[in-house]
Parts: sequence; structure tokens; C-alpha cells
Amino acid sequence: MPALVMLALGLWGLDRGGMWRDEAVSFQVGRRTVPRIWLLLHDVDAVHGLYYLLLRPVLAVHPGEVALRLPSVCAAAATAGLVAALGARLARPRVGLWAGLLYAVAPMAGHYAQEGRSYSLVAAGATGATLLFVGAVRGGSWWPYGAVLTLTCWLHEFAVLLLLAHAVSLALARAGARVWRGWGSAAAAVVGVLVPMVVVSRGQSAQVAWLRTPTADTAERLLRGFLGPTDAVFWVCLALALVGLAGLVGRPGEPTCAGVALPVVVVPPVVLMLVSQFSPLYVDRYVLYALSGAPLLVASGAERLAGALKGRPFAPSPSVPLTGVLAIALSLLHQFPLLQKDRDPASRPDDLGAVSRAVARNAEPGDPVLFLPSSTRNAALTYPGAFRGTRDLALVAGAAESGTLYGREAGPAEVRRRLARVERVWVVADRKLLAGHWVPRDPAERAKADVLGREFIGQDEAVRGGLAVRLYVRPVSPLLAPPPPPPRPGPS
Repeated sequence: MPALVMLALGLWGLDRGGMWRDEAVSFQVGRRTVPRIWLLLHDVDAVHGLYYLLLRPVLAVHPGEVALRLPSVCAAAATAGLVAALGARLARPRVGLWAGLLYAVAPMAGHYAQEGRSYSLVAAGATGATLLFVGAVRGGSWWPYGAVLTLTCWLHEFAVLLLLAHAVSLALARAGARVWRGWGSAAAAVVGVLVPMVVVSRGQSAQVAWLRTPTADTAERLLRGFLGPTDAVFWVCLALALVGLAGLVGRPGEPTCAGVALPVVVVPPVVLMLVSQFSPLYVDRYVLYALSGAPLLVASGAERLAGALKGRPFAPSPSVPLTGVLAIALSLLHQFPLLQKDRDPASRPDDLGAVSRAVARNAEPGDPVLFLPSSTRNAALTYPGAFRGTRDLALVAGAAESGTLYGREAGPAEVRRRLARVERVWVVADRKLLAGHWVPRDPAERAKADVLGREFIGQDEAVRGGLAVRLYVRPVSPLLAPPPPPPRPGPS
């Protein structure tokens, strides 16, 4: 049931009519040949390389927004089912049912289920690895756990923090030396296989230079994302999660539901936030996989509460599982406006579909187009039909051929020369950059902004989200302007 509910919510409104910049990267890179993807990974996005390779056969069948997002929807549905399996194995079936449904209706899970990025797949791999971890602690084999976690870390390297969470779970379970040796061998194998990825991605760290140091507000937002963004849901879930902590430690050698869930939900975000105080690396989507622990804690608390009320005059109805399901359905109805809003393209940082439609409506064949910064060329790479017939003013080599995300552009001097030859140019730009709220570091980008500001005047504009589509024209010199018409004779 949790998997089906997550699948239904994930498929609802999947075709939003526009991709945003990160999804657009997945879309255009996922359609490249394997050699060209390999060429790109030497320069940028090595951390997403496996995801792009997995996406390629999906987009080969039918390149489009729905196909791009379908793997994330399926992965989210799998995660909801795996959370349910964890709850059933660590506690009892109704705990698994509640936990899986709580995951399925969580707005944060639903948001990334509809993203054409790797984060839902990482969450599925991490939750599957946690289920295999529980089985290995109880006497199963460690190699499936190591294999799944290795694959997950190659989808995104920060999933390696799950090893620390599992180490804390072993400590809470007071595991024996044999279990620690098995986990240690698997952990060493995961880290060893991941080392090449870490080395390469450190050389590409300029890609995350935009990140900022997380604060207490950052931690609070994440907690609300895990437990429920609305006050009514948040406080109820927080209270139940605290009740669930009563079962943190069980019999020696036996992991409990809370003993597995709490480290998963706390350790990866806290470690990444602490590291980010020195070198900012934290974004909430990087630890989406930690969300799976929160529903387990809440369901554990609900189970303890149901047990405490058993036999009392005001106890829940005999059908306790149904009571919990109805409560979760009420939380879904309460948060339904948030889920509905999330299906609007305006809920993302930008909408490249809207940008492309604006260009298609306004630009004429042969019109020059300038992208500022070059990353906004994503719109043309994702929706090339809208830009057909226009001239890319700064482009020197295409994205796929040059092994880059957005293509290779001319240098500052050449950009100035090319702009000097045109009287009008359509500009697709970051709206904050146009407003002067930030200055690009790249000299060519600064040259574009400088020439536009000094030699052109912005006119027609179509803006959606963080991107603007604006026509810039060169003002007519007064010496060359036609004489004004003679004044009309006044009334006699």
C-alpha cells in the first residue's frame, strides 16, 4: 500500500510543462552518447556520472519530461515500500504500514519524486542498504549490504555518511565483535571503491562554490521537511517521534526500530552541517535519504502510544492499524495544498519551458541571442525548437562536442566585437545579475554585462522565476535620427 500511494502521488501532475535548470542538465546530458558523457565527467559532474549513464537508455526510448522523472517516481515508490519493510521487520507490520504511508505523503518525498535528478534513487538505495544492514546484524551476509551501499554512493558520494549512522546503530544495539568485524569489512570495501570518485569530485569542487554555511534556521527547515512543514502535522509528529525514542535500546545484539531510525535521520545531516561550517557542502537534497528514518520514529511512537492506551476506556478502536491509516489520510488532506502547489513550475527556481516559449513567441529568424551567464543556454539545449533560426552570439563550440555542460564561448574581446556588430539582441539572463545583485567572476560574462549596460537599452521583457528574456536595442544616435515631424498648425 505505501508503494502504491507513493506511486500515485508521484505520477500526479508529473508533466508540469517545464524543466528547471538542474533537470535540464540531466535531460541534455542523458541524451549524449556514452563517450561524450565520459568526456564531460572529466571536467564536471563526476558525482552524477552513474545517474546520467542510467538515464541514457530511459531517454533513448522517449525523450521528454515524463520519461526524465519516471525513474525518480519509481525509486520513491520503492523507498516507501522499503520503509514499510523496515518497520515491519524491526517492530511489527502495522508500524511498517504507518511508516511507509508517512513517507509516501511527506511533501519532501513527493517533491524529489518529481525531480529528474538522482536524489530519489539515492534514497531508495540507502533505505535498501539499511534493510540489508538489519538482516546482516541478525546473522545474514554482509556482502549484499556492501554492494548496494557502494552503488548508492556512486549515485551520490554523500550517501557514504550512512556508514556512520549504521555504526551508531551498532553501538546502540551493543553488537558483538563478529558483527562489528562484518560491518567493518563491508564499510572498508565501500570506502575503498569510492576513493576514485572522491578524488575526482574534489577537483571539481568549484561547482558547489555557491553553497553557504548552514545555520540554525537551515536545521529547523530540514526538521520540518522531515516531520511535516505545517504546524499541525509537525508538532504531532515531533511528539510521537519523541515517544518513539523510548525504545532506543533493546536487548544486546538486537537493533530496535528507534535505534536504527534515529541515527539515519540525525547523523548524515548533522555531520554534513558540521563539515559545512568550514567548507560549505550542505544542501537538503544531499541528505534526502535521511528522511526515511523520520517516519519510522513517528510510527514507533504511535505504536507505543497505542500500547499504553490498550484496555483504557478512551483507547482507540480495536482496528488500530486502520485508526493510524485514517490519521495519516487526515495529514495528507491537511498538506494537500502544499502538494498541489509543488506541481506548479513556479515552485522551482526557474522554468526553462516558459523561457523557451517566450523566445519562440518574440524572436524572429536570424535574431542574435545572448546567454548571461552561459548556464542559461540550458534553455536552448533543452528546448532547441524554440531557438531554431536564432544566432547564438557568444558560442564557439557546442556543449556535447566540447565535453561541457553549456558549450564553450568566445573570450571577452571577441564577445565585445560580436556585440559591436549587432543593433539588437535577445538576452536570456539571470534576473539578479541583470539587476546588479551579483557580479560574475568570469571575464567574458562581465564583458557581456558591461556592454549591455553601456551600449544597449533593455526593452520588451518576459520574466518567469529567476530568469528573464529581454530584448536589448542599441539607442539611435541623435545625429543619425530622422528629423522630427513639423508641428501641426493650430486652430484658426
